[in-house]
Amino acid sequence: MTQDDGQLDSLVRKRIRALRVAQGWSLEELATRANLSQSSLSRIENGRRRLALDQLVTLARALDTTLDQLVENAADDVVISPMIDAAHGLMRWPIKGDPGMSVMRQRLTGPPPDNPARMRAHPGREWLVVLSGTAILMLGHRRYRIETDQAAEFPTMMPHAIGAGGGPCEILGIFDRDARRGHQKDADGSEAGQGSRE
Repeated sequence: MTQDDGQLDSLVRKRIRALRVAQGWSLEELATRANLSQSSLSRIENGRRRLALDQLVTLARALDTTLDQLVENAADDVVISPMIDAAHGLMRWPIKGDPGMSVMRQRLTGPPPDNPARMRAHPGREWLVVLSGTAILMLGHRRYRIETDQAAEFPTMMPHAIGAGGGPCEILGIFDRDARRGHQKDADGSEAGQGSRE
């Protein structure tokens, strides 16, 4: 067994115990759910029994997770550097666990467009937090002021636009796959639905 194998083995055992504790289950409760003896489960968690694939599959199912998640070695790439889009004044971070999601940091200097025809609508959901300043979010005919440290979440099928209120603001947004795709189309074209950026 290599050092990496030993570290993964130890990590899997810690995960089993942590997931059990998070569910509020005793050794006996998880052992019953996984059709194992309590002593076998105790030895698995404490490293005194070899990890068998069939037991891992059963334990994963009992813990409401998958075998892949139970044995995933995600120690690499914890720190993610941003991809910078200088043309649009954006910084984007991919989310490793879900490549369809992305995080975007944006500085806005102008108000949202007054003309409802310039609002965008597309499938998906969007979540944003204001890092500094005040953002104005237009959702259909409603107008929301979002102050520093406040957040908003909304379905992007609702016509929407966002801009700065009373001076520059900086926002951090999280987009699901569909919302990200909708924003990429707008960034490549008309810039609809956004106030001026720096």
